Amino acid sequence: MMILQYIFIGLGTLFFAIGTIGLLRFPDVFTRIHALTKADNLGLGLIVVGLLPSVESVAQGMKLILCWLLVLGASSVAAYLVARSQVQHDHEEASK
Repeated sequence: MMILQYIFIGLGTLFFAIGTIGLLRFPDVFTRIHALTKADNLGLGLIVVGLLPSVESVAQGMKLILCWLLVLGASSVAAYLVARSQVQHDHEEASK
């Protein structure tokens, strides 16, 4: 069971690293947002799955899942706001 936990946590960390590389390497805002949100949400989900077997109670497990769900919501809202801001900026630049 511990080996499976290490695999999930390692994969989650790998997805975080891939998201960071995508943030640094991709050329425009939209591809950066896509890489970052997808990789980070999946990375956090894998880490939560890896941590769930080691929690002491159901309440602690539910807190982990709730944190992951809140991060999913916050991440999608933040990505939307950044993308909308970029679209508005592009529109203003085109109308000049």
